[in-house]
Amino acid sequence: MTVIEAARPGARTLNALGFAKPPSQTRVVAAMSGGVDSSVVAALLKREGYDVIGVTLQLYDHGAAVNKPGACCAGQDIRDARRVADAAGIPHYVLDYESRFREAVMEDFADTYLAGATPIPCVRCNQSVKFKDLKRVAEDLGADCLATGHYVQRIEGAEGPELHRAADAHRDQSYFLFATTREQLAFLRFPLGGMPKSEVRALADDLGLRVAAKPDSQDICFVPQGRYVDVVKKLRPGAAEPGEIVDTDGRVLGEHEGVINYTVGQRRGLGVAAGQPLFVVKLDAGKRRVIVGPRQALGVTQMTLRDVNWIGAGDAPGEGLEILVRVRSARPPVPATLHTNGEGVSVVLHGPEEGVAPGQAAVFYDKDSTRVLGGGWITKTDG
Repeated sequence: MTVIEAARPGARTLNALGFAKPPSQTRVVAAMSGGVDSSVVAALLKREGYDVIGVTLQLYDHGAAVNKPGACCAGQDIRDARRVADAAGIPHYVLDYESRFREAVMEDFADTYLAGATPIPCVRCNQSVKFKDLKRVAEDLGADCLATGHYVQRIEGAEGPELHRAADAHRDQSYFLFATTREQLAFLRFPLGGMPKSEVRALADDLGLRVAAKPDSQDICFVPQGRYVDVVKKLRPGAAEPGEIVDTDGRVLGEHEGVINYTVGQRRGLGVAAGQPLFVVKLDAGKRRVIVGPRQALGVTQMTLRDVNWIGAGDAPGEGLEILVRVRSARPPVPATLHTNGEGVSVVLHGPEEGVAPGQAAVFYDKDSTRVLGGGWITKTDG
């Protein structure tokens, strides 16, 4: 079994990663988080004869995460990565990026919640630490490419490498990689993008990896037991300021102990009584208000975006481009129209979507293929 990597038709390649030289002359830095996916990537590439160097980034307090199942980049996971590298005969380096991770990911996480928005720290981590900083490390080590265990596909197209959804739709991670630039994509490789998870687990067994049965990462790596509010309070003491819970007409229904305790789409734990089920439809951090309403008030049909990254054909998206868009990582892409004009970029959905909030990402896909076209950060939503 070999690494799956799609190459441009007619391209002259001598190995599965797309380089015109033997695997033994192709240096690959494998990002090793200590989980089964990245471990399979490193061990499989080594077995196929590549010159592999394993690199693990320590991203947060590893002592606090030693006994946390399914974490990554800390504690036990670093030890697991080292053991896999030792067993495979791969040089392995652990780099302390804790301060960088805190600045680029954790601080942004806290500030986004304080602003009443919903952050996606995994995108920030890939965008800054993993694909920017780790890419620089790989280049310094003389690598031809950086390989990761992400479930996405890199396919050589007529105009260069393209980013595509994973073959296994249930494992697809393209939503978290929309900010990948063309320059980064040229250097990256995703050997698992064409495989189902069951095949990766089987490969781990075949390779004799001790992490073959290790649980997948769950939730946000630096948030113990999913209690994100505790992390925000730790990073921003005094952040939980009380305020009002109001309906969509502005009538006060109750009080809350901090906007950071709520997310758009939330139903449970509101602490107010009404004649119908109520949901959080908007957070107004400036006025310290939680706005609630009936389920139909959750529907969003238009989004305004900032910091749009475009990796589709051409230098920028065309006005009125018909696309598919994904507004939550666990949802399938839905039909939409992308508008680009002097006022910026916006997306009009062909049907309403619930639970869409500022701070989240809108990721664009080609409507006729699995290609990822880019995406942006949601700054405003309208019904």
